[in-house]
Amino acid sequence: MRLLLTLFISAAAAKIPRYYNQSCDRGFLQDATSRYIAAQSTGQPKWLSTLLSPNATLVENNAQTPIAESRVLNQPLAIAHARHIYDTAACATFSELVSLAPGPGYQIGTQLRLDAGTRKITKIDSIVTTAGDLYFNTTHALHYLLREDWAPIEPSDRDSRATIQAAADAYYAYFSNASTVVPWGAPCDRLEGGAYMGQGLANDTCDAGLPPFSVEMRDRRYVVDESVGSVNILSEFGILGPDSHEFRVEKGKIRWIHAMTFCRGTLNCDAPEFPGLSEEVGW
Repeated sequence: MRLLLTLFISAAAAKIPRYYNQSCDRGFLQDATSRYIAAQSTGQPKWLSTLLSPNATLVENNAQTPIAESRVLNQPLAIAHARHIYDTAACATFSELVSLAPGPGYQIGTQLRLDAGTRKITKIDSIVTTAGDLYFNTTHALHYLLREDWAPIEPSDRDSRATIQAAADAYYAYFSNASTVVPWGAPCDRLEGGAYMGQGLANDTCDAGLPPFSVEMRDRRYVVDESVGSVNILSEFGILGPDSHEFRVEKGKIRWIHAMTFCRGTLNCDAPEFPGLSEEVGW
């Protein structure tokens, strides 16, 4: 098993894009996410203007949209939760947002792509979910997100970029080949929209409730931050739709998974109801 995982990590490392001349300092990336939050919380994209490339593109749910026509970025959202990761090697960021108002709220996962030479944002890439999307419930999502600890990992305990990405890629490979060795942590907890697939117990496992059919994840876009053991992947999640998955990896094992899936107008992506999602979360 150890040999199989080592081979998988080596293969994943070979596929990681080499971002020559794209290295960015963390402070610059933090400034970009601060301006993104200012723009989204006020509904005024002009807060991004000083960092926005003249040819910058906005992609929402895997479809390119003119910034002036975005119904989300031009709408002020009361952001109750915002957490960011910073990929200094790829000059990119990922932001996980939860907004409770205006109702019914939003869960948003956004990658910013920046050019190290011009120090400008070249792409805003978002998965935007709301009522009707897969297991959407902002109150439940916020409740569980606030219980987790995504603090920086001690440098001596950090996994390599290749190891972190390989863990996520193994999870994705599992959907088409159930014999794939996935480095599940113990415990491991998964949050799909507002549906928490665990009990908060030491024996929680992330392979519970996975769909029994084969799924191909196309057009994967990665952001990796070794300091917090995190990788985010935006993709087209097979028959379900535009999707964001973020993983927390600790000592080579998957600890947490956060997923948001846009259902393209199909209520809950035709998935079965999740028990308790319409009830009070229980404080």
